[in-house]
Amino acid sequence: MTIKERFEKVIQYFKESRPVAETELHYTTPYELIVAVILSAQCTDKRVNTITPAFFEVFPDVFSLAKSNTEKVFEMIKSCSYPNNKAKHLVGMARMLVSGFNGVVPADIEELQKLPGVGRKTANVIASVIYNIPALAVDTHVHRVSARIGLTENAKTPLQTEKQLIKYIPSELLPIAHHWLILHGRYVCLARKPKCFGCGIKNYCRYFEKESLKAKQVY
Repeated sequence: MTIKERFEKVIQYFKESRPVAETELHYTTPYELIVAVILSAQCTDKRVNTITPAFFEVFPDVFSLAKSNTEKVFEMIKSCSYPNNKAKHLVGMARMLVSGFNGVVPADIEELQKLPGVGRKTANVIASVIYNIPALAVDTHVHRVSARIGLTENAKTPLQTEKQLIKYIPSELLPIAHHWLILHGRYVCLARKPKCFGCGIKNYCRYFEKESLKAKQVY
């Protein structure tokens, strides 16, 4: 199977099995999403969703957050991972949005990355989810699943993974492809023990093919 054929099979499967795929982070505005995504680094969406309701009651918009301080923000988010760094990033992000962007979350990926706490992955999430820009965010799930399936080859970094994926995924599908791969990694292609026999793409998966060959050699 060529790499192009593998992509076509995988994309077709996801189109049919998961025509709607969205972030599991709860948000209603671009400001709320950027806060949630910053909080989600090295932290589960489930945990973030328990933190943000109270957070947004205290800080309902970017202006209220910009007027706050890291100590108060830390107290609101201390149950998530790396709360010290994230508190600094959230306050810094809000202040820069107010001073440099009139409180509006920008759509441009390069502009987004100027904000504290916003790397390429976060910028791509915001651009694709909020503005439907053809960008593909690569987190640990996307990086792992893409390599396992065989959609990428020797990609050592998220950026290398991103560059290989966008070669074969149509631009209009990039925003949803991000969620396809994340959700697949979260619920099917688990890090330690992937659920291969219940997986709808096992017949197109390089990992499953290798594991099947190993099993045949044993027997």
